[in-house]
Amino acid sequence: MTAVPMVKAENVHKSFGSVEVLKGIDLEVAPREVFCLIGPSGSGKSTFLRCINHLEQVSGGRLSVDGQLVGYREKNGKLYELKDSEVALQRRDIGMVFQRFNLFPHMTALENVMEAPVQVKRESKAVARERAQRLLDRVGLADKAGNYPSQLSGGQQQRVAIARALAMEPKLMLFDEPTSALDPELVGDVLDVMRGLAEDGMTMIVVTHEMGFAREVGDSLVFMDEGVVVEAGNPRDVLTNPQHERTQSFLSKVL
Repeated sequence: MTAVPMVKAENVHKSFGSVEVLKGIDLEVAPREVFCLIGPSGSGKSTFLRCINHLEQVSGGRLSVDGQLVGYREKNGKLYELKDSEVALQRRDIGMVFQRFNLFPHMTALENVMEAPVQVKRESKAVARERAQRLLDRVGLADKAGNYPSQLSGGQQQRVAIARALAMEPKLMLFDEPTSALDPELVGDVLDVMRGLAEDGMTMIVVTHEMGFAREVGDSLVFMDEGVVVEAGNPRDVLTNPQHERTQSFLSKVL
């Protein structure tokens, strides 16, 4: 029996007004896979990521996570939008890390990581605190638990943001250019944390400009441009020997 894909996109379209941003995306991400999305700005990568956890509604096609339609239920061949509360339940299983860290400034690192399990899952503070300590240790910040975001570097804040996403024990992690807002010397620490997650078998979709990370850690790589998948394959193959002229042109500028 083949495993159910963790993410399956079938002819996914997304428009903002008259502008079509996604023009029929088809792809599958297997459980435990590290799936990297690359491409120029405006190619639809971040929009696609936001559709996966229904931060954006798809305009057409179907998206499912772990065999469940995202944001909709199907009845007699028609799709009906889920209530906000039902979408929120689905979203609990999907961790997302953004370019900007979006930490609560008035809470310590520890409190930031504890917040969602306590508020959303109604966990006891003791249980949430213990997990938060463990996760901060895992991202190399055990000694910063009592620090506020303003007392942390960008790279440290992003690692707290990763710990916060992991605190909900998601089955899928989405990373939207998690290192693009960081100083170059802070990028490595964040990528190391992501590498560790990959080794632990976390299913990850990573929108990234870090080609070295994609090559070393990625299992699959998709190059998107103008809302379509131009080329897909093994990251090492695509990066060293791109078949499509558009991919070649893009990589010649970034590698």
